[in-house]
Amino acid sequence: MGALDGLKVLDLSRILAGPFCTQMLADLGAEVWKIEPPKGDDTRTWGPPFLSEHQPPPSSLAGEGEAKRRLLASGRGGDGRDANWKLGSEGESAYYLSCNRGKKSVGVNLKDPRGQQIVQNLARRADVLVENYKTGDLARYGLDYAALARLNPRLIYLSITGYGHTGPRAHEPGYDVAVQGLVGIMSVTGEPEGPPMRVPVAWIDLMTGMNGAIAVLAALQERARSGLGQHLDLALFDVGLAAMVNLAQSYLVTHELPERLGNAHPQIVPYGAFEAADGWFMLTIGNDEQYRRVCEAMGHLELWEEVRFQTNAGRVSLRAELLPRLEAILRQRPRKDWLERFTRAGVPATPVNSLAEALAEPQAHARGMRLEVAHPTLGSIPLVGSPLAHLSRTPAQLYAHPPLLGEHTQAVLSEALGYSPQQIQQLVETGVVRMATTVK
Repeated sequence: MGALDGLKVLDLSRILAGPFCTQMLADLGAEVWKIEPPKGDDTRTWGPPFLSEHQPPPSSLAGEGEAKRRLLASGRGGDGRDANWKLGSEGESAYYLSCNRGKKSVGVNLKDPRGQQIVQNLARRADVLVENYKTGDLARYGLDYAALARLNPRLIYLSITGYGHTGPRAHEPGYDVAVQGLVGIMSVTGEPEGPPMRVPVAWIDLMTGMNGAIAVLAALQERARSGLGQHLDLALFDVGLAAMVNLAQSYLVTHELPERLGNAHPQIVPYGAFEAADGWFMLTIGNDEQYRRVCEAMGHLELWEEVRFQTNAGRVSLRAELLPRLEAILRQRPRKDWLERFTRAGVPATPVNSLAEALAEPQAHARGMRLEVAHPTLGSIPLVGSPLAHLSRTPAQLYAHPPLLGEHTQAVLSEALGYSPQQIQQLVETGVVRMATTVK
């Protein structure tokens, strides 16, 4: 039984921030009703790559010890055939698969009053609703917080937007990359002489999803005392600006703009990526004693014995002098040699991995960060695990595969709302709801 077993979440969100939030809740045991338009969540078409059913995947978890033992099947079919990453328009997109496991897909046309009524009825029975429509859009359908709170005063209603429901940008659409530009992260990302750079993963979307899950859990705790739900207004802009943490605080203190430093740290030296004779690695020195041990491990204690370098403040101010000397030394030996030396010295040092190397790390297997799940049309599919899988009594689990579009429409309408087979069939025939047609 998961920590959130019995919690019912009505998910009207699309793309990434909202779906990532509700996937976290699903991993913790919540029942998540994913409401999709008849065409599906936009990310179902965001590819290539797509996962199709025709050939084996490039890798398998077979024989991989603990990771293999952690595999959980969905219990909804799957014939054991492996799936294949295919650069085409078939199957499911990798993007969609990354943030929708464990949910129940219900295909509903919100433009039809009967579809609106279905969602309103589900809202009466839900504990939490998550949506990421533009400010004011859902009011057209009678699905805004004010309308649904009248139907269910206990409903916790999470709105995720680009800029929140207040302020001069409230009605603008918000996308991760646009918000990255606004909050300043692009001004400090990249090489010193290079152009502004975005973080390649949708960094603000993901942090907003995590903040959303925290907000939901906080509101549930408060509801246990008051008996009332509330509206949670969460903005990508707010999350991104808050995530500038020490850089933003440094500017508030000094009024000096931080510079782009590539892989270096603005307040710690040495700290970042260094090139060995055969590859790159990260060296992250957090205090003066670690710096002394690095100098000793390199066989160059003279870099410690110079008093100017014995404090972090000194090293930061002399960055331009110290780093070239360190870089010249580190290029003389293979990466494996340096990593072994620094590990023995108790200094954090890691290889700069490709994604293939990262997913193949023994630590990834030991922590269950590579999983497989049975899918009703794709066979056995690989997924990235949850970092919440190590709660001692109620760990996050892989409860089910990312659903097919409309895979659970009939089950949710009949079990949660009591619709008869005839009523559901009529709704299908008139285009109000959509059901999956390819479940094997």
